[in-house]
Amino acid sequence: MKDQEAQEQGTEQAERAAVVAEALTWQNTPYHHAARVKGGGVDCAMFLAEVYEAVGLMPHVDPGEYPCDWHMHRDEERYLEQVERFAHKIDSEPEPGDIVLYKFGRSISHGAIVVSWPQVIHSYIDLGVVLDDALGNAALSSRYQGCWSLWPRSPEVSAENI
Repeated sequence: MKDQEAQEQGTEQAERAAVVAEALTWQNTPYHHAARVKGGGVDCAMFLAEVYEAVGLMPHVDPGEYPCDWHMHRDEERYLEQVERFAHKIDSEPEPGDIVLYKFGRSISHGAIVVSWPQVIHSYIDLGVVLDDALGNAALSSRYQGCWSLWPRSPEVSAENI
């Protein structure tokens, strides 16, 4: 049993490292609403989707068309609902590869990937994909809503069941 637990822990750490490594390859990709092209353009939602898909932790996600200001006019938690298809909220300090969510406007509408807490990487309007301080950046820290994790993965959120 201990060998299986050690193997699962090793797999989780390898997956987390793969997420961070992939996310870092997106640095300096310009911000572009609804785009998902490394080096060409990406928004924060598509950045998360592409990174987790590239490392095999999520299937391809197609959110359909969405206006760039949807979060300013609606209370529905559209962004959060998509994240929670694959991840669950955690109360502990986030680890590399976990997701940090922020509320801009009327609902959660921005996400970042933890590199090494509190350092995150995200696609931000006017900046593109950048490394940032989740706690030291006032624009982020004042909108912080919590952290979500894909680990441990339960059967109901595995890619095979979506």
